[in-house]
Amino acid sequence: MKSPKELSLERKLYQAVDENSKPGKLLRLLIEDEEVQQMQEYANSVSIVRLGYNDHGPVHMRQVCLNAIKMIKLLKEGGILGSLEQDHVGTSDDSLSSVILAAFLHDLGMAVGREDHELLSASLALSIITRLLDKVYPDDLQKRVIIRSIALEGIVGHMANRKIHSIESGVILIADGCDMEKGRARIPLSLSTDAKIGDIHKYSSHAIEKVSIEKGIIKPISIKISMTSEVGYFQVEEVLYPKIRMSPAKEYVELYAMITGAEYKQYM
Repeated sequence: MKSPKELSLERKLYQAVDENSKPGKLLRLLIEDEEVQQMQEYANSVSIVRLGYNDHGPVHMRQVCLNAIKMIKLLKEGGILGSLEQDHVGTSDDSLSSVILAAFLHDLGMAVGREDHELLSASLALSIITRLLDKVYPDDLQKRVIIRSIALEGIVGHMANRKIHSIESGVILIADGCDMEKGRARIPLSLSTDAKIGDIHKYSSHAIEKVSIEKGIIKPISIKISMTSEVGYFQVEEVLYPKIRMSPAKEYVELYAMITGAEYKQYM
């Protein structure tokens, strides 16, 4: 049974995309796909229970998807084309389709383990991407090949440990880094009080109160982060900021962070 948080995010996702468009149809297929749901849930079980990491399951992947959709829309409003449009091989809807696929499937590899999980995610996601694109783009092999390729780039590139080249995959990289609010660390913190390597990720995430993605003042995208204590700056400076710096979309992003009640600190 899906959690209230999952259902809330699904409602927001449906509201964010035209249900009659190809990206909208793809989104519904992903949300309703039982195999995808089971894979996400098991990835989360391994991540939290066995490995002691933050949420990498259905809620996280839905939140990253919502973040990515917001960013793609803000880029479009700011007159920034996705790489598929820039390369004259696709439309804005095709870019959105690739981003939705990548965001929804990018952490499936956590079901196997943390090391190289982005590569494992791509391997596990390939058959799903192919199967769903066959349904949404049945008569357009070229589009299926292109969208699948960009989606896989977004999946393998989301850890900021290898060079990526498209705006779409760059959006996935940043959208993943933006899922850092304290709810993501709630379960792992409640399961164990034993100190271990990597705890800084849980405690710093727990300090993050709010991450807002909105229209920027100068650039198309503004990311604003508020936190309850200075430990939250670890998430900003060691997780999100490096991902933005590695992203092909970095020049279109403003980044601000603050401790609640203080003034925002601007990073870029």
